[in-house]
Amino acid sequence: MSGAAGSAVSGADERATPPTLLDLSTYLLSRTGKAARGRLAERLAGRGLRLWDMAVLAALADFGPHAQRDLVRRLGVDASDMAKVADHLASAGYVERIRDTADRRRVSVSITEAGRAALAELDAEARAVQDEVLAPLTPEERLTLHELLRRVHGGLPGAP
Repeated sequence: MSGAAGSAVSGADERATPPTLLDLSTYLLSRTGKAARGRLAERLAGRGLRLWDMAVLAALADFGPHAQRDLVRRLGVDASDMAKVADHLASAGYVERIRDTADRRRVSVSITEAGRAALAELDAEARAVQDEVLAPLTPEERLTLHELLRRVHGGLPGAP
């Protein structure tokens, strides 16, 4: 950028979000989600885990054992990535994989007690990040935001 217009922006102003974007709820959701995801990813990395690890543990804890390919569909993750996540969680002792005796291609994944304990710790980390991100809101505002986001999420194509 050159000329007078280019020199008018400096310092902190260079990072100012354009008001046009601040008027878009979808932009705000995206940026807030990215910031929260980044903070949570840092906390999980400190435990040697990733966001997908938490998602798989949560799905198994909430819905019970799954065929690995069903986890792929439920969570919307690539099959090869799911295999890596399942390998990582199995090596940590958080999940158990059992090959179906009738169909050797089918692998069932279930959460272990160690996995449940790890998930409880991860949930605490996620809630701490949530508290950080939502600190500017009152408890009532947080509840309202959560209810509105659940409604928006429920209206998305393919949402459960």
